[in-house]
Amino acid sequence: MQFVIKDLVKHFSDTTGIECEIIISSSGKLTAQINEGAPFDVFVSANMKYPNDLYNKGLTLGKPKIYAFGKLVLWTMKEDISPYILNLTNAPIKHIAIPNPKTAPYGKAALEVLNFVDIFEKTKEKLVYGESISQVNQFINSEAVEIGFTSLSVVISPQIKGKGTYKMIDDSYYHSIAQGIVCIKSDTPKEKNALKFSDFLFSEKSKEILNTFGYSTMESK
Repeated sequence: MQFVIKDLVKHFSDTTGIECEIIISSSGKLTAQINEGAPFDVFVSANMKYPNDLYNKGLTLGKPKIYAFGKLVLWTMKEDISPYILNLTNAPIKHIAIPNPKTAPYGKAALEVLNFVDIFEKTKEKLVYGESISQVNQFINSEAVEIGFTSLSVVISPQIKGKGTYKMIDDSYYHSIAQGIVCIKSDTPKEKNALKFSDFLFSEKSKEILNTFGYSTMESK
């Protein structure tokens, strides 16, 4: 969400006058911070597990809702490498960036892919784990690794589009990446604004923005 959230927040602020501060990190790390009392108002997660964990602990204003479904891709900046999943076992690919599967939903999905096509054992020594998908993008973009797993929303974003080569991973290779939003209890007037942003994320304009960035919304999945 690191790129699309900026467009979403800009449109929300322009239409409501409500200013927003964006904090970007892995879903797992943000959940840990919320558990520790971080003063966040809205949690826009890359999966449903972490929002549900917060809901079950009574830290949210309601149940999490699915706002979109993410898509996984292989991305490389190397001109001599084709980003196909079975090519990951080839000798020229020595490092494969992957978000930490313990905290990043796209990392968990990437492991599912490697196991689905039965190449995990052949590639596990090549895996370079990023703290978040954002760090993985840095690894790939700087060519610190030959290739890596990231989201479709990253490679088609205006900031990245046209850089390197990517290949979408077949949806059947990994569990659907349902992404959820939930508002955090704060007992402050900001709760009302948080709920307004949550409602906005399900508006037609928001769905249009999400679709433009490669996400599927409930109606289009």
